[in-house]
Amino acid sequence: MSETGTHHQPTAEQQYTPIPYGAPFAAFMLLPIPSTHSYKPPKKYEIGSGSSTDPKVVTCFNLADQDGNGFIDDKELQRFLSSDNQIFSLRIVHLLMYHITNTNTRVLGPMEFTSLLSTLQYWTSIFQRFDKDRSGKIDSSQLEVVLQSLGFSVSPVTLDLLVSKFDKSGGVEKVIEYDNFVG
Repeated sequence: MSETGTHHQPTAEQQYTPIPYGAPFAAFMLLPIPSTHSYKPPKKYEIGSGSSTDPKVVTCFNLADQDGNGFIDDKELQRFLSSDNQIFSLRIVHLLMYHITNTNTRVLGPMEFTSLLSTLQYWTSIFQRFDKDRSGKIDSSQLEVVLQSLGFSVSPVTLDLLVSKFDKSGGVEKVIEYDNFVG
């Protein structure tokens, strides 16, 4: 809703197009802001003169900060990271938040959010490099290549155990989806 109280209808170029995985970075490609999110002008996270923060990161922060309090809680982060076909569990969200903050506070400020996006960008690039069929899932053989590229040699039995542990289907599909890969 605009300041005058009228609704703004987005143009065709502004419509949101779901991205198969890597939802945290979908917002980087969504300027102007899509109609599926309610945009609020930045409250606590603004670009000041001389700021080196990418305006797209600021936009992403403000999209995620749905209550406009200047912080992102675990539920807001879960909604921001999830897409139509990739839902991040709260367990994964909490792991990511802990990885960034080293605390169990379950809120991120602008600097922690920026660090989180950078971390996710790194892991997304690895995931995309090894998800050759672009299914949004990595199987045992793909995981073996990932681990070898990171300097780990893992037995086939260990690979199967890893995949089964993180397979959302309980080991039926024998694949790891993007959210469990980054978590």
